[in-house]
Amino acid sequence: MKKRKFGLVLSSVLAASAILGACGTKEEEKTKNENENASSGNQEDAFSVAMVTDVGGVDDKSFNQSAWEGVQAFGKEHNLKKGDGGFDYLQSKSDADYDSNLNALLRRDFNLIYGIGFMMEDSISAIAEENPDNHFAIIDAEVKADNVVSVLFKEQEGAFLAGVAAAKMSKSGKIGFVGGVDIPVINRFEAGFFEGAKAVNPDIEITSKYTAAFDKADLGKVTANSMYSSGVDVIFHAAGATGNGVFSEAKERKKKDPNANIWVIGVDADQYEEGKVDGKTNVTLTSMLKGVNTAVVDISNKAKKGEFPGGKTLTYGLAEDGVKLADSRGAIPEDVLKVIDEYKEKIAKGEIKVPEKVKK
Repeated sequence: MKKRKFGLVLSSVLAASAILGACGTKEEEKTKNENENASSGNQEDAFSVAMVTDVGGVDDKSFNQSAWEGVQAFGKEHNLKKGDGGFDYLQSKSDADYDSNLNALLRRDFNLIYGIGFMMEDSISAIAEENPDNHFAIIDAEVKADNVVSVLFKEQEGAFLAGVAAAKMSKSGKIGFVGGVDIPVINRFEAGFFEGAKAVNPDIEITSKYTAAFDKADLGKVTANSMYSSGVDVIFHAAGATGNGVFSEAKERKKKDPNANIWVIGVDADQYEEGKVDGKTNVTLTSMLKGVNTAVVDISNKAKKGEFPGGKTLTYGLAEDGVKLADSRGAIPEDVLKVIDEYKEKIAKGEIKVPEKVKK
């Protein structure tokens, strides 16, 4: 009798253990499946972005840097980390690096790859054709392909305002333009600068010089030295890292003669910091901003949502807030700012059409 009761109790315990064990297994499987699904969902939601710089470098305080700031802003917005599966960049020391850098990012499976600058047009075109299932973006050039979005800016419109500022602020009646490589995008900067300056002072003298480089600060310094020595007192540069030399020359002169009317107009990004001579003195009059960072964030978000504008050319001008002048921090007086605003409004409304090349 005792054995029978013990057997019944033992059977009950074993049965309960089996049931609990089965429940535990099901709960473990459920948790495992939920974790796997969550992990899979995160991978699907992640959208990685990377860029290849041109020879100016990611810290050129200008064009490439603005693009990189856009990539970083997109990464921060979506909680991505720098590196594979998030956001990154590769720097090109010469044009020979373009293809290898683009291919390296392809092998790392980035969802969207940017080529920064006109000089990368051929590389983006060739590699996009070889990789039709990948998405690319080219800044400052046009590539006709369904898997490439081309981004252009109406630099001439923003440069027109820079020309107005330069002519109005010049005391010598002589201003200068320092360009990098002689290509259409830099031609647009030059043309707008000429038109704006002539609009407010038909007698203004404008000296223009192309350095044939975006990464030679020494050439920028030598060119600026020549211009300032000839009486030029305001220089607008559109030369990438070469323009850093323009700032160096201007700061040296201002340091020697604090009363000298010496100014630089920066480009692409707000280059106020580049113009600091000391705690009180700065040679940056203003900067002509290009919304490269804004365009990068905009296009990256579109692509992430499945709305990649492949095959299209997106153009940003004054009307689209794609170009503008940076805050002068008091360097430009109110009466001159009023004139600049009047021209800005006319251009944005289409009342003034700014040419893309200097009229010969």
